[in-house]
Amino acid sequence: MTRTIPPICSPLTEEQIELFREQGYLLIKKGCSHDLIDAFNGHIYDIRNQSPMPEWAACTEEKKYTLRLFNSHKEDSFSRQLMKLPLIRGALAQFMGQEAVGVQSMYFYKEPGSPGQASHQDYYYIKDDPMTMIAAWIAMEELVDEENGCLWVMPGTHKLGLLPHGAVKNHDEHESWTDETEGVDTTHQIPVVMEKGDILFFSELLIHSSNKNRSKDRWRRSYVCHYIREDSKVLQREDLRVKYPLY
Repeated sequence: MTRTIPPICSPLTEEQIELFREQGYLLIKKGCSHDLIDAFNGHIYDIRNQSPMPEWAACTEEKKYTLRLFNSHKEDSFSRQLMKLPLIRGALAQFMGQEAVGVQSMYFYKEPGSPGQASHQDYYYIKDDPMTMIAAWIAMEELVDEENGCLWVMPGTHKLGLLPHGAVKNHDEHESWTDETEGVDTTHQIPVVMEKGDILFFSELLIHSSNKNRSKDRWRRSYVCHYIREDSKVLQREDLRVKYPLY
């Protein structure tokens, strides 16, 4: 039986597409419903509350809400479905000129006190050919701001190409096991304050970061997926070679 591919929606205006091309990112308000986010948060939270944790989600007890959950879409159908939101599929097709496919997902629990990630470009970690990769970052809290560790971006830096990355300097603020961008003044980053259900799209070369969650009782949960154009391929990373269609 032949499966019918659903039509692609076109949620973006030409002005929004041009803004993305110029700035390297675009914020879409209320791109995902609150009910869906509430259900997904509870589902993902429960994954690391299982005893024992599933092998694919396992980490030490003290880090179960600090360490992000990598690639749940490979094992978990709910994660896979959220990766395929029609708005995301449509926006990516408008950005890329044709269908996108998912290659990576990350769920950030980011409990109070959790570190952020230093300034970086996603292409440094995931190289693709041709270079088409775009991230979709979904806010899963009522408010994501400077206090609980929102994203910071440097508009227009996607035009600089891949910059050198080196060891993280501020271990009090950022994870020590990742690298950070060098050769550019990252103090010019600006915060992206988001509300529940907002979706931030950004280029694989956009310099971005997050800081420590300094709140006392506010989490900063988010679901972030990376996509490439359907005719592109991931290089070097054997763990991200499988392409997940968005229909």
